[in-house]
Amino acid sequence: MAVRSNREESGGAATLPAVVPFELDHLTRQSWELGKSTVQGDRATTLGTWTHQNSAWRLSVHEVTTATVIICLRTPVGRERFYGAMRSEFDAATEHLEASPSWRRVR
Repeated sequence: MAVRSNREESGGAATLPAVVPFELDHLTRQSWELGKSTVQGDRATTLGTWTHQNSAWRLSVHEVTTATVIICLRTPVGRERFYGAMRSEFDAATEHLEASPSWRRVR
C-alpha cells in the first residue's frame, strides 16, 4: 500500500512526510538498500537523531560527504525511508526541527 503525503507534490519531486516540520527544495528519495548501506558505511557520521512526541516517528541525519546528508525517517510501523539532501539546506532547516514542540532531540 502506498503512503501519500498531505503536501502538494510538484512535478514528482521527492517530499518529506507532513509530520516533518520543514521542507527541502533539493531532495532525492533513496532506495532502502542504498540508504541503509550508505548510513552504515565507514564514511557516514550521525549528526543527530530526533523522535516525535505524539507518534512513533524517528528522524536521523547522517553526513556522508561534506556537502551531502542522508535523512532516515522511521515510520510508526517501523519502515525506514531514506532521502538525500544538501548539507547546507538541511543545516538551515534544523532550526525548524529544534523549535518544533513535537520533536525532541535524543542524540
